Amino acid sequence: MNEDHDIEQVKVERIEQSEIPEEVGSVKIADEVISIVAGLAATEVAGVAGMSGGLAGGIAELLGKKNFSKGVKVIVTGKTVTVEIYVIIEYGICIPEVAIEIQEKVKEAVESMTGFEVVAVDIHVEGISRRKTKEIEEPENF
Repeated sequence: MNEDHDIEQVKVERIEQSEIPEEVGSVKIADEVISIVAGLAATEVAGVAGMSGGLAGGIAELLGKKNFSKGVKVIVTGKTVTVEIYVIIEYGICIPEVAIEIQEKVKEAVESMTGFEVVAVDIHVEGISRRKTKEIEEPENF
């Protein structure tokens, strides 16, 4: 009787699998999109003052365009991704702690949004920035 139960489960599993629709096309995600996802995730981490980009990123910003992939390099091999992040960290912040948090956030964001497996997130600390001081507004005299 136990064997009948096992056969019944197999039949149910086969029915469920046969109900999965056939592939209707392909989805291709540009490397630039993966870079943007990784860059946005990295900049959300406390202690990251900014991303370190090359000349092209700087020119785009001068022209008024936001370059969300600045400071990010991705290498896609099949369904796996290696991400390199180039960051500037705020002065006084523990660099290893920030780096670990960046790795976790980037891995989570890229995997959840693209379905690709992130095999490595390499962090390159390119500089240190002084913390932004809050400006104290002087009360206006009427």
